Amino acid sequence: MSKRPIVRFGDPVLTTRTTPITRFDAHTDRLVRDLLDTVDAPGHAGVAATQIGVGLRAFSYNVDGRIGYVINPEIAELSEEKQDDEEGCLSVPGLWYPTERAMHAVVTGVDRRNEPVTLRGSGLMARALQHETDHLDGMVYLDRLDRETRRRALRDVRESPWFLGSEPPAQTPSRLPSAFGGLS
Repeated sequence: MSKRPIVRFGDPVLTTRTTPITRFDAHTDRLVRDLLDTVDAPGHAGVAATQIGVGLRAFSYNVDGRIGYVINPEIAELSEEKQDDEEGCLSVPGLWYPTERAMHAVVTGVDRRNEPVTLRGSGLMARALQHETDHLDGMVYLDRLDRETRRRALRDVRESPWFLGSEPPAQTPSRLPSAFGGLS
């Protein structure tokens, strides 16, 4: 098992655009295993490589019983229909804010053998695909909030006990908003 610790908001790796993976070798296999092991926990809907301190373009997901990963993901399609539900992030523990996302999303990328992969999702899966791809583009969901909500969110982050190095609050599945668990 290679469950990795989650990098918290404030670490520069979370705001740096990732590098595409070009070598498909044992290092890539280990990264994918680490992502899959890390996302396979209650309340984890996705984990981007940046969230485990790796500046490479890959993420894992764990939504509605589907666990998987994608390397070098890019958003290929977003619906005009929107959803505006509470969103959270493992890198911003204990805080959730209403975040507008497309209701349907398509992501293209490759697997560990460099074979093409297409992921399609609606609702929570669409949200996870967008959220994780944002991480790989150097964004956290707080960047998508309207101005007033973002201001409040950043104040809440500064006041969070985990922000300056203490432990994050416990997150249990019953504590997470039902519409959007612990997206990474």
